[in-house]
Amino acid sequence: MAPGSGGGRKGGRAGAGPAESGPEALARLYDLDVSESDDDLGLYRALADRVAGPVLELMAGSGRIAVPLAAAGHRVVAVDNDPAMLARARAAARAAGRGADRRLTTVEADVDGFRHPRAGRFGLAFIALGSLLLLPGRAAQRRAFRTLAEHLAPHGVAAVDVPLLDADDLSRYDGRLTLEWVRQGPGGTVVTKTASGRQDASTRTVALVTIFEEATPGRAVVRTVRTDRLSLLDAVDLAEMSGEAGLRVEVLAGDADLGPLGPGSERAIMVATRAPRGAVGGGASGPSARGGRTSGGGKGTSGRSGRSDAA
Repeated sequence: MAPGSGGGRKGGRAGAGPAESGPEALARLYDLDVSESDDDLGLYRALADRVAGPVLELMAGSGRIAVPLAAAGHRVVAVDNDPAMLARARAAARAAGRGADRRLTTVEADVDGFRHPRAGRFGLAFIALGSLLLLPGRAAQRRAFRTLAEHLAPHGVAAVDVPLLDADDLSRYDGRLTLEWVRQGPGGTVVTKTASGRQDASTRTVALVTIFEEATPGRAVVRTVRTDRLSLLDAVDLAEMSGEAGLRVEVLAGDADLGPLGPGSERAIMVATRAPRGAVGGGASGPSARGGRTSGGGKGTSGRSGRSDAA
């Protein structure tokens, strides 16, 4: 995610030529940002292979997960509110071959209020890489869980992945500017990513500013800026929101291999199933759901200047 839907993605450019818009630059830089974030792809492939029916990814971004699933033979609906991101997803599907472009359908829409004509028939629905944090507050996040649940067939599978930050991580959100990485872009361009955030402990939010600077020999540096407000979550929140949406949590894991969630876990990954009609949904009842509340944050959202994939 990134951010996929409703996350308040805003961006601007300095020193850019007319050939590329700000949103197009952010989408391209997002792909560079998440180019090393593929540890969760095996999880979503396994979940898609487990179920019957099409796959729905909300806040899908540029297709980091949706395109490989389509290339693997699954019919995928990728939803995002950013047309530049979706254009890159379609281009990636064409480049992937193996019929991926025929099996991938992109939908430009916000998560809030989204309803696909095939709602109730998807085998898998998910929000990856912390994109859920980009939705504006708890109410919108709860509605996103309901959207996942409403699109699933009975016993269909939902998955949500959010980053977890401890007190030391959150202390860095004090307004300081931090260098996150320096990477090689196309054509000899050197791209630098820095970020600055301020947390509000009373609302469990972080105001995040991300700056990408592209340096090409003989040319002026091009700066692209993105702002986000992250609404932080933790494993307890995931369990509660799942139950409210009528989902039954199978596992709350601490990594993409579905290893145990515990002290030191950098992310919480929830896998749940849609409860049969008439049944009462419930949160996780295992030890991982009762391990106490940890501070949720946007470590995984760095993909979109805070957007995990929003995928």
